[in-house]
Amino acid sequence: GLLGGGLADLPSEESLDIVGDKSRRYYEFRQEYEALLPVDKERTLEFVRGLRKRDYESVYGPDELGYDIHNCPLYPPKGYPAQWKAVDILENWPTHDPAPETQPKLHQGLCVFDHDTELEKAKNYREAEVPFVVRDDPSFLRTAERWNQPGYMERMLGPIPHRTEYSPNNHFMYWMNPKQNKKKRGGGGGGQRKAPRIKQPEGWTPPTKLIRMKYTEWLEHADAPDDKLGPDNPHWYYRLIGCGEMGNCDRDSSEYLFDEIPNFQPKDENFYIVEPDRQKGIHCRFGMKGVIAENHFDGSRNTIALFGGERRYILGHPNECENFALFPKGHPSARHSAVDWTDPDLDEFPQFGDARANEVVMQAGDALYLPTNWFHYIVSLELNFQCNSRSGINGDYMEPIKLCGF
Repeated sequence: GLLGGGLADLPSEESLDIVGDKSRRYYEFRQEYEALLPVDKERTLEFVRGLRKRDYESVYGPDELGYDIHNCPLYPPKGYPAQWKAVDILENWPTHDPAPETQPKLHQGLCVFDHDTELEKAKNYREAEVPFVVRDDPSFLRTAERWNQPGYMERMLGPIPHRTEYSPNNHFMYWMNPKQNKKKRGGGGGGQRKAPRIKQPEGWTPPTKLIRMKYTEWLEHADAPDDKLGPDNPHWYYRLIGCGEMGNCDRDSSEYLFDEIPNFQPKDENFYIVEPDRQKGIHCRFGMKGVIAENHFDGSRNTIALFGGERRYILGHPNECENFALFPKGHPSARHSAVDWTDPDLDEFPQFGDARANEVVMQAGDALYLPTNWFHYIVSLELNFQCNSRSGINGDYMEPIKLCGF
């Protein structure tokens, strides 16, 4: 049953009364963990640092870049973030291989800011609408610590089946259903512009299946040994949605996400939610090793946080739109690159040879700020928990996307 509305009844000290899970079940569950894991910044930081298994070095150091990604200047330097030929990035570390025997160095141009000592810098980069990573925000760290306690996720999610995408291989190409032009379209979370009518190309079939699955069932698939996880084996991509002030946006929505991730609450003076009144809920995607989300742009600014595992993000400036060879407006997979980045065909897409990009590997406790219309291609390097929230549109990067036909 529901609790009364008094502040004492909220599941945690960081919960808000306007959003979140108000059920007795969640309240009691969360109170149990508040007692088990009282606020202790040092313990939490040590725990989450222990989840990070690797340190990634960069191919190019401060001398070549003109700035140090781990000690960036107060304002974005000219040409930030550094970019390289996408084909060189893919040759250095092919995306079909999530765990090479020799750990690759990264073509990283993004600054990484320590939350406690460099937030002032991060604010300047956010106001300049450029991408960057914030590391070790104590609130994100507390979420990561809870989510990695044995049995926590199983209890939090319970037996409710949630949206899951199924692919016969490790590629997950977003699509919108041409048959649902009149209804609200399925296929995942698009941008915020009014979507054009979707036309079904001849011979087109949906690249993934949309199903529902219990978390424990997904975990059985995701926790499989490496020999079952190759690129040509089936993969499942798990999804949670907290609707918040959007109202009833999904069957069995996960409103507790607003209690679990206070940094994504729609409140003023929230560094990560730039325009709280334009927030589009909280979306979580849990990836299994090898899952690839194809390159695309979204029409709103985005903060992406990782709470466990690793994800590799290859990012591109909106002015790379033509070079990324996107499916056109009206195609079920519009806004997404038609190029297979695991094996780019430069005869069919010669422009991709000129495309430029940069990359970063996100780990537990990292948050990536991604401005409106920036491209991202994502590889799950192992089982991982990722959540993001969008909040409004910035017009700085509209021109190259319009010139590209969107």
